[in-house]
Amino acid sequence: MPLTLTPANTLPTDGLAGTLIGRAWIPGQVAGPSPIVLRADGVFDLSRHFATLSELLEQDHPLQALRASPGAFVCSVEALLANSGAHANPEQPYLLAPLDLQVIKAAGVTFAASMIERVIEEQAGGDAARAEAVRATVRAVIGDNLRTVKPGSEQAMALKALLIEQGMWSQYLEVGIGPDAEVFTKAPILAAVGSGNLIGVHPGSQWNNPEPEVVLAVDSRGRIHGATLGNDVNLRDFEGRSALLLSKAKDNNASCAIGPFIRLFDEGFDLDAVRQCVVDLRVQGADGFVLAGTSSMDQISRDPQDIVQQTLNANHQYPDGFLLFLGTLFAPTEDRDHPGAGFTHKSGDRVSISSPLLGALHNQVTGSDQAAPWTFGVGALMRNLAERGLLQR
Repeated sequence: MPLTLTPANTLPTDGLAGTLIGRAWIPGQVAGPSPIVLRADGVFDLSRHFATLSELLEQDHPLQALRASPGAFVCSVEALLANSGAHANPEQPYLLAPLDLQVIKAAGVTFAASMIERVIEEQAGGDAARAEAVRATVRAVIGDNLRTVKPGSEQAMALKALLIEQGMWSQYLEVGIGPDAEVFTKAPILAAVGSGNLIGVHPGSQWNNPEPEVVLAVDSRGRIHGATLGNDVNLRDFEGRSALLLSKAKDNNASCAIGPFIRLFDEGFDLDAVRQCVVDLRVQGADGFVLAGTSSMDQISRDPQDIVQQTLNANHQYPDGFLLFLGTLFAPTEDRDHPGAGFTHKSGDRVSISSPLLGALHNQVTGSDQAAPWTFGVGALMRNLAERGLLQR
């Protein structure tokens, strides 16, 4: 059964009270993607004011610029959501991932619990069958509460020296408690899928999981303008075999999901609200298996602002801005098929990632070779915008 999006299963708990922006495919004489805003009276196309979502977020004051831009009515929120996902009718508007020219960046190993699981992956060599025995050994040496260790502090360096002495130091601990955060490019520009779409898992992976995360919307000056949700799908066996396989573990067709909308900072939502976000994960398999969990951003080891500053600085620039995954607390260990096997995805799994103030992101798992190929890149976007007359300003 295809996923069906509705306001009830997609919008934040306060509905349209917040400032929600995104992107939608708009049909017409020349169809194409447009920035949109959700208002009480429907969905509005902003493309005559801002050709891209990146352009909107690059304004000196995006919130004020948005409020001064009426836009063109597209349809109701209900109609947009109902037609979104793998079953979308291209003759009607449908939802896209809420970003366009921004680079898609991700921070890893930012939560203590998932940091320990990364160490276990490494020690197990990517073999799920060995993970439980390795888990007991690693926890006996490291423990399971590294949240109190401030990355880069004297305490962290003393712990590093101790672990090296005991032969338990890991590259994951280096970025987890060392001074430098792990920040990598999750996916190419325009490659992310939106809510309701299929997400891809590499067919060669036998041990993988969803990574539910809060995602920041940041402009080229490093200003954080809002947040959304993301699924940084991860292949634990590929990365566990070698960290040099990170790109193959992370960047596959349809393996990056973002949405449903970016909630802009306004009078009722700010970075402090992001720091207190609670993220829920639910995986429901066609086999009846259910995985559920809750993560709180107040457990993160590095402050979101610090991760942004480590992403954009004198050494790294992003002239069209970027979206930044903040890392996940989740590294599922529940057995799915038999004791000791742990969790891994199966085709058909429905993955829902939600947070009260950000809404919910829904996707269904398939093979990355079975998901729709990514064909609409930057060149296609530029040609489309030119054909629609949106670059002539």
